[in-house]
Amino acid sequence: MDLALTEEQLSFETLAREFLDREVMPHRAAWDPAEAVDIAIVPKLGELGFFGLTSPEAYGGLGGDCITHCIGMEELGRADSSVRGIVSVSMGLVGKVILSHGTEEQKQEWLPSIATGAKLAGFGLTEPDTGSDAGSLKTRAARDGGDYVLNGQKMFISNATWSDLCLMFARTGGPGPNGVSAFLVPTDSPGFETREIKGELGLRGQATAEVDLTDVRVPDSARLGEEGQGFMIAMRSLDKGRVSVGAGCVGIIQGCLEPVVQYSRDRQQFGRPLASFQLIQDMIADMSVDADAARLLVWRAAELIERGEPFGVEASKAKYFASEAAVRAANLAIQAFGGYGYIDEYPVQKYMRDARVMTLYQGTSQVQKLLIGRAGNGIGAFR
Repeated sequence: MDLALTEEQLSFETLAREFLDREVMPHRAAWDPAEAVDIAIVPKLGELGFFGLTSPEAYGGLGGDCITHCIGMEELGRADSSVRGIVSVSMGLVGKVILSHGTEEQKQEWLPSIATGAKLAGFGLTEPDTGSDAGSLKTRAARDGGDYVLNGQKMFISNATWSDLCLMFARTGGPGPNGVSAFLVPTDSPGFETREIKGELGLRGQATAEVDLTDVRVPDSARLGEEGQGFMIAMRSLDKGRVSVGAGCVGIIQGCLEPVVQYSRDRQQFGRPLASFQLIQDMIADMSVDADAARLLVWRAAELIERGEPFGVEASKAKYFASEAAVRAANLAIQAFGGYGYIDEYPVQKYMRDARVMTLYQGTSQVQKLLIGRAGNGIGAFR
């Protein structure tokens, strides 16, 4: 695979980094303890094109390729994973699904506003009793004439309190994955209630919430795909989402590496720079190799998406390796900073807290291993 970036990709990388260094990184130390990103950043991100990187120009996007998307997610992960999550969920998990499975009317209604950041979207899959076992979700969508009426509860829904739209998964049929359908539910619908979750370890600036659905009524035109296709839609969406998460994790690794390099050059111990000590160089080497390896795994999956080839296993490998590597990098960064790494004057402790959830959401590391193992031996561990 050709790893040379195009001039357009390099130009976007430079533009994105300069913007995030100016508009995000100076504020993340305040957003984190406040447990809220300043929502005013959203239209600025939209203006630069973050929300429409891979959306066609016909729907308000930039029409970019998947590698450009990964570059954007990496730079966002380096700057602040809470901000990356806002973009990744709205554009990645929801916008891309509408593009691939929506009717033309649904695309025209939602994609232009999502692509510009004028409207945000959430992804309503996880429930209090249903995480990895998404095929067992309990939220129901019952037919009532030409409408569906949704009842149930969702948990850990990113963007929910800020969103204008939630891609909601609910049971329309019998038990198991084949009974799940997908719906585009406006968040101002009567009976749609949210409660923000506070006290998270990481991603503290991103709005995460419980969602209660009480007799939420949507028309048949709000259904995304056919009845019974919801689980398939969710899994395909998460496959692409794992590439996005992996790219964000590369950004976390890079975000750990850069301050460690600078700090080790500036910090003097025993009469010489910390950077001259072999074990510090060992830490830097590990982080640098992990960054390159994770980036290549992510870009491989992105290239397969671009070619229209199967990419699910490669996405699992990228997400698994990059998320675990991000945790390793954050651990090493704190160790290199010593006591200073344990306080919020320096960024590495935030990278540690943000990295930890990357091994959990959009498929835990254990689930990724099961998917990779099934691809390797042809025997599934799932029932």
